[in-house]
Amino acid sequence: MTALSAIVYIVDDDKELRTSLAWLLETVSVQAECFAGAREFLAAYDSKRPACLVLDVRMPETGGFQLQEILNKQGATLPIIFVSAHGDIPMSVKALQNGAIDFIEKPYNPQQMLEKIQGALKQAVQLHDSAEQRQKIRAKLDKLTTREQEILCRVLDGKPSKIIADELHISVKTVDVHRTKIREKLGVVSTATLVREVMEVWASSMTEKPG
Repeated sequence: MTALSAIVYIVDDDKELRTSLAWLLETVSVQAECFAGAREFLAAYDSKRPACLVLDVRMPETGGFQLQEILNKQGATLPIIFVSAHGDIPMSVKALQNGAIDFIEKPYNPQQMLEKIQGALKQAVQLHDSAEQRQKIRAKLDKLTTREQEILCRVLDGKPSKIIADELHISVKTVDVHRTKIREKLGVVSTATLVREVMEVWASSMTEKPG
């Protein structure tokens, strides 16, 4: 998958800006969808598709910061580039602290904006691919037997096979057989890779919980 298969969402109540930016992106074969407000965007937003968001700060009804908060609560990972004709340092700091990747003042340089968006799309594709990989691992974890899950938890705690065997009252050989099956089911070749990938999934599960 490349950045060309991703999409740019443009949310701004300035119709002229939306149209001109979409046209600019079209010249480099980047697909864009334009929305005049947050409600319209949320109704069309596809979280399963890699995307970045060019978002105006001040809009009627729901402002850019409010939309960013909504997306954060939903666990969305799309990179956000804020734009504003009335930007200041506190505003840009707030945007970046809440997860935006950039804050650009209007009127902006078209080439600069294009470069920012292309960088955001690359990041979006990476985030999308990582999320897909974690989802695949989650599905594989669900297929582990109860005994395999017990052993996996102890492997993640750094316990050697002998300690695991003593705790579960089984032989070391049985533990090693289960460890091999776990690696095979999860599609990893080493214990180090197993630990890293499972810990990443568990860490992302914690951060994705709405709060």
